[in-house]
Amino acid sequence: MANNHDPRCRQCRREGVKLYLKGDKCYSKCTLDKSKDGKVHWRDKPPGWGSGAGQQNSTMQKKITEYGQQLREKQKLRRIYRVLEKPFHNYLEEALRLPGVTGENLLRLLELRLDNVIYRMGIAASRAQARQMVTHRHFTVNGHRVNIPSYIVKAGDVIGVHESMAQNGGIREARVRSRRSVPSWMEFNANAMQGRILAEPTRDQIDTNVREQLIIEFYSR
Repeated sequence: MANNHDPRCRQCRREGVKLYLKGDKCYSKCTLDKSKDGKVHWRDKPPGWGSGAGQQNSTMQKKITEYGQQLREKQKLRRIYRVLEKPFHNYLEEALRLPGVTGENLLRLLELRLDNVIYRMGIAASRAQARQMVTHRHFTVNGHRVNIPSYIVKAGDVIGVHESMAQNGGIREARVRSRRSVPSWMEFNANAMQGRILAEPTRDQIDTNVREQLIIEFYSR
């Protein structure tokens, strides 16, 4: 399965914000949270500026350009949802065809991916884990097993844990340990380990911290 295999913390450092790629560990063991006496530390800078000449010249970093800002927002969104460039571009083309604001359409499509829905329900600690679990056929959509992480769910769809995994302690423990609340555009029954999509999410219901308009401008160049 193709994906970005760079260390997760390195990806967060590159974007300068928490991307929550390691699940619960991001709340307790994040390198971005570790500072020394309030001073700028190597963890606060992008990879490559940790020591030597990079550290000495850290104050001489070039001011990020408009293009650079657009690129970083695009890379940030791709890393959050763990989507490669070609599929990401396909989502953008689909967002352009849909009525409404293109940037919001793009975020909505990414939110409705099955692996993201599993993550949002708290059944998986991270999107990476959710993706693996979907690939291993742990879940059903409307009673049918689905093993495609990029499967787009729709309003009214019911997502559940397959009966063969119903007693899996790891899945239930993940829900108990989860620090994330279930978004308002879906509901989840912890006893039945089953969720339902109430409606397609609106922008104010998506907590992904990106400036999607910059991404649209990046591809419009």
